[in-house]
Amino acid sequence: MKKIVILISGRGSNMEALIAARDAGTLPVNIVAVISNRVEAEGLETAAKSGITTHFINHKAFAGREAFDSRLAQCIDEFEPDLVVLAGFMRILSDGFVRHYEGRLINIHPSLLPSFPGLHTHHCTVHFVTPALDHGPVIIQAAVPVLDGDDEASLSARVLQQEHIVYPQAVRWFVEDKLTLENGRVRIAAELAEPPVLISPEIR
Repeated sequence: MKKIVILISGRGSNMEALIAARDAGTLPVNIVAVISNRVEAEGLETAAKSGITTHFINHKAFAGREAFDSRLAQCIDEFEPDLVVLAGFMRILSDGFVRHYEGRLINIHPSLLPSFPGLHTHHCTVHFVTPALDHGPVIIQAAVPVLDGDDEASLSARVLQQEHIVYPQAVRWFVEDKLTLENGRVRIAAELAEPPVLISPEIR
């Protein structure tokens, strides 16, 4: 069974979705550690209650981004993970860190990348992380409709629901060896679309 390490900075709702999928038997993975750069991150307590080892590394205690990333990588590597999952980890990672985990570092972003980087858009994308911020090769995307009467809160909640579906799906493909990154392109099993796009039920 493949091992993953999850990085968080807050509640870690996508981390919760991964734990739930693991516990339900739909995600065959060993979550070996959850690491946060913020001691107050609610997700650390959630992970600990789920029997997962947790660590806190204060980024403010380091002289710069590279020094923090070096310590973070050292901590991650102690667990020898097959995959590193960013789940609301609010840090821009250095090029060296990203290259160290090339092909086994993924993130989810609330937009349809690469067309709409940034926040407050109405799609979500799971992608491999590259040195170019929010422009890594796409693994899976979900489209979320804007409904009559939507406000920012209701739309954000709908996007988050889709994130909790597509992120466990992407991780499952990886740990089942159906997903790789080769020469900057996502390679997935023949039975899967490339890249898959899930459509929210509200617009079917």
